[in-house]
Amino acid sequence: MKNIGLFYGSDTGTTEMISEQIINLIGQQNVIKHDIFDTKVSDFENYDCLILGLSTWYDGELQSDWDSFFEEFQTIDFKGKKVAIFGIGDQYSYADTFVDGVGIIGKVVKTNNGILIGEWSTEGYFHDSSVAEFETGTFCGLAIDEDNQSEMTDERLKRWSKQILKEFAE
Repeated sequence: MKNIGLFYGSDTGTTEMISEQIINLIGQQNVIKHDIFDTKVSDFENYDCLILGLSTWYDGELQSDWDSFFEEFQTIDFKGKKVAIFGIGDQYSYADTFVDGVGIIGKVVKTNNGILIGEWSTEGYFHDSSVAEFETGTFCGLAIDEDNQSEMTDERLKRWSKQILKEFAE
């Protein structure tokens, strides 16, 4: 299996915790973790398979480290790279912007020639809209709501990790 680069940003520790769970599910020997705070554009060149993780803050804003890195992120050529994205959000308090960060990052990946994998059904979520819904009924990555559906996180992570491993191998 190819090495996978997992790039995450975390203000409260939740995204980092979810990143660790994904690494454990995929296999630690296959994943190299990077905090986006310390990341350079050149770090992305080392991987053909990427997992990107972030939370959405306030009314659809990127997590602070992703926000600081965003201008540089937009310069990355993702040609030939498979990219899976997961996001943390609150579907009740921010029903109009639930996991928008996933969509913001996903749009850059698609625009810059990347292959998005890891789409996730919106079934079972209670939100009004999200820019992460590139197609109605489907997020362009995994949505996690630790505030309101934490009891569903483990199962969602297991299913999604299995899904993206298969998609990385195709």
